[in-house]
Amino acid sequence: MTDTKNILKQRLEDKYQDELNALIKTDSGWKPDNWKMSPQSVLQFILGNVEVNGVTISPKYIGHKNLVETAIATLATQRALLLTGMPGTAKTWLAEHLAVAISGNTKHLIQGSSATTEEDILFGWNYASLIAKGPHQEALVESAIYKSMQGGEICRIEELSRIPAMIQDNLLSLLSEKLIVVPELDNEIRAHKGFNIIATSNDKDKGTFPLSDALKRRFNVIQMPFPSSLEEEVNIVRYKLDVETLPLSVEIPVKEIERVVQIFRELRSGVTEDSHQKINTTQSNLSTAEAISTLEHCIYMAGFFGEGRVTANEIAATLPGAILKDIEKDSKPWEEYKKLVIAKRPDWQDLKNLL
Repeated sequence: MTDTKNILKQRLEDKYQDELNALIKTDSGWKPDNWKMSPQSVLQFILGNVEVNGVTISPKYIGHKNLVETAIATLATQRALLLTGMPGTAKTWLAEHLAVAISGNTKHLIQGSSATTEEDILFGWNYASLIAKGPHQEALVESAIYKSMQGGEICRIEELSRIPAMIQDNLLSLLSEKLIVVPELDNEIRAHKGFNIIATSNDKDKGTFPLSDALKRRFNVIQMPFPSSLEEEVNIVRYKLDVETLPLSVEIPVKEIERVVQIFRELRSGVTEDSHQKINTTQSNLSTAEAISTLEHCIYMAGFFGEGRVTANEIAATLPGAILKDIEKDSKPWEEYKKLVIAKRPDWQDLKNLL
C-alpha cells in the first residue's frame, strides 16, 4: 500500500477522504445520476466551515458563494463548465475540488498545451498491436475524456486556450452529441449520465488559440475574480498558510502578510490601495497564489537562516524574485514603486532600507 503521507502532492480523494465519507454518509439530498453526493453537499465540501458527523469540513474555496453554486448547477446539466480568469484566481483549485466531490476522483485530466493532439482528446492506438493484429479494442488507447464518458464522471481540461484551434474543434461534436466515434472498429462510445467537462482558460492566453464562438456556446463560462478587498485577500493567504503542513515552526506576523498582499495588489491593479496614486503595473502576474508562494518562501528563509520569525529581511530578499519575472519590462515599474510608494510610507521604512 502506498504511503500517501509521503507523497509530495496527494490526490484530493486521499487528502479529504474523511470529509468526503462524512458528507456522503449523512447526505439525504437528491443526487444527479452518478454523482457521489447531492449539489448541496458538494457546496458544503467546497465552502466548508461546518461540522458533519463529527468531522470538520475545511474551506476549499474562499470567495463568492453564488459563483460556486452556479458552477455546481452547470455540471448537473448537459452543458460543460469553463472557468476563466487571470492566473492565480483558483480556477484549477476549484475545478479539482468540484471533480472530487462529484465523481469521487480527480484522475481524468488533460493538461492543455500546444503539444496536445487529437489522440489526447479522443483516443489513440498502440501501433505495435495495431500492426500485429489490425484494429481491435485492445489496441485502442483511451483518452481521459473517453474514460470519463464510460464511467459517467467529470473530466478536467486545463489551459483550454493553449490547445491548438484544430484540436479544440474535436470538442464540438463531443460536447453536442456526447459521443466518440471509433470508425476503425465501427463503434461509438456514448457518455453515461454524470459525465461532464470542467475546462479552465487563462485570460493572459487569449491571443494564443482563441476559443471559437461555436465552442464557447457549449460551455457555461464563469469569470473567476481576484479577491475584491485587501482584507479578503489577506484572509485567504492566512488560511492557506495555516493549512499548509510546513516542517518549520516559524512565526509570521499579520503585518508582513498584509504588506506582501498590498504590494501585489497595487502592482497588479495600477493604483494604491487608498486610490490616491496611480502607478505602473508589472508584466508578471502578482496573484493571490503568488503571494502565498512568496510568503512560504519567507517562512523557509526565516526558519533556515533567520530567527524563526518572518521580518522585513525575508520579505526584502524574496520580493524581487517574485516581481521581476521579466527584467526588461518589470524593473522600471518596480523601481518607481519603491521610490514613490514604499519610501513614502512611514511604517514601511524598514522594508525601504533593505530593498
